[in-house]
Amino acid sequence: MPKSRTKRVSSKNLFASSKDEDSIEELESESVDEAYSPPTYDIVTYPADFTLEVLATKLAKKPVAEIQIPTFQRGFVWTQVQGSKLIESFLLGLPVPPVFLYTSASNIQMVVDGQQRLKTIGYFFEGYFGPEDRGRRPIFRLTGLNEKSPYVNCTAKDLENLQPDAFRKLKDAVLRAFVIKQLNPNDDTSVFHVFERLNTGGTFLTGQEIRNCVYSGPFNDLLLKLNVLSDWRLVFGKNEPDKRQRDVELILRFFALRHDLANYAKPMKEFLSNFMARQKAVSKRRLKEYETEFSLTMSLLVKHLGEKPFHLRSGLNAAAFDSVSVTFAERHDAIKADTAKKYKKLIEDAVFQERTRSATTDEDAVVGRIERSRAILFGEK
Repeated sequence: MPKSRTKRVSSKNLFASSKDEDSIEELESESVDEAYSPPTYDIVTYPADFTLEVLATKLAKKPVAEIQIPTFQRGFVWTQVQGSKLIESFLLGLPVPPVFLYTSASNIQMVVDGQQRLKTIGYFFEGYFGPEDRGRRPIFRLTGLNEKSPYVNCTAKDLENLQPDAFRKLKDAVLRAFVIKQLNPNDDTSVFHVFERLNTGGTFLTGQEIRNCVYSGPFNDLLLKLNVLSDWRLVFGKNEPDKRQRDVELILRFFALRHDLANYAKPMKEFLSNFMARQKAVSKRRLKEYETEFSLTMSLLVKHLGEKPFHLRSGLNAAAFDSVSVTFAERHDAIKADTAKKYKKLIEDAVFQERTRSATTDEDAVVGRIERSRAILFGEK
């Protein structure tokens, strides 16, 4: 991976914001884009009643689970008491809220809402509570119940051996699921909006957090790997990765505009999701080319423009970043010693300022600011 060995330009340079903040600049047009309504889909939603035995089997299926629980920013958070009361509810025949599943074109069901309930069911039948922690897992015993309950401190094995009728009732208990499937177009793109609108896990998920789960795979792994690249951290302006993956989304934005600009269409979030979806089948060779390209581009940005070059006002300006980084990647072999002076001229240019401050996701603004970067930085019309 290319690494810059040149002397760093101080972050206290003429490009950095006077406030010297490390956040991403809030632009109204970017927020509007995030809230953009999805396109029209032909989607079917239907109820399905699964027995707990079937759910536990699907969750434990090897090598690939038939029901997959995506990894969001929060994992399994229930206590054993909470989990025990859920299992007791099934044993007593009490109602339990339904879960939501999205069925992909490959017939894998992804959990949109209800991961705590589903994981609890899987854990109880497995016999251990929660994921492994430092090589240890506690036995799942039904705790926190009324002391007169016949199920207090019981494990699944206890029920099976000592209370077979109760165990059979538990296995046959039903959890209702609402299954969502996209019929047209046949590309699973609606899953992004399903996760965005239906997940009730607490914190509202950002676009990239959803993509991280929906489009998991080698390309997503590469984005996460590049996010800790030292030169990129200097450009982004914070040593630690952003907890909401906004920095990862900027890397995706770089690749999408660098390699698919001709097909760009508003909204930006839809464009990024579609590009990332197409990378699920990307070759190892292509992934290596992506890695080399991004590493080299970030190295050149730091070398010629210094640290935090896109913190123009109150934080990193995403529109300035995407246009200049794409241009640097395109013309990496034509960068000269006077590039910093040309960049100063670019950020003072009225046309460039307009296209990086307002309507930043409009087609004309996206293409226009990249063309302006080419013109001023490299003398191209």
